[in-house]
Amino acid sequence: MSYNQQVIDLAAYTDTYRQLKEAIAGLSEEQLKYKPAPDKWSVTEVLSHLADHSIVFSFRVRKIISEDNAQLAAFQQDPWVSRSRANKGSASDILDAFGALLAYNKLLFQRLSAEDWARSGANFKGETVTLESSLLAFIRHVQTHLGQIERIKSALA
Repeated sequence: MSYNQQVIDLAAYTDTYRQLKEAIAGLSEEQLKYKPAPDKWSVTEVLSHLADHSIVFSFRVRKIISEDNAQLAAFQQDPWVSRSRANKGSASDILDAFGALLAYNKLLFQRLSAEDWARSGANFKGETVTLESSLLAFIRHVQTHLGQIERIKSALA
């Protein structure tokens, strides 16, 4: 086992896919597209946001490991969701894309050295973040949205 596999728990990262699949299991298309309020996201839109976030995270990871003094891009989540008409998409297709990004990133992560994991960049707030802290933040971000999905499901009842 390499150093980074001992320190970095990639299972928590890849397990977010299973957690999301379980969270939406048994929901109908109508339930997946239900919005608790006009300005709130549906479950499908939450999944779309997480797929978008995974794309941005993937880009940030590559900037951190390949550039010195990397400047990490921000993105406007609400317009990304609304202007992509995310709620017209298929939750299953979106979740499959999310899972594919996780799998692809895991392949990269398994090749990285301890030095790579310690590399850093500056986020849009000007804060320095390491690759490792970025991965942990991604996992926490998914957990936050799993809570949001549970609140949407509760509103359906």
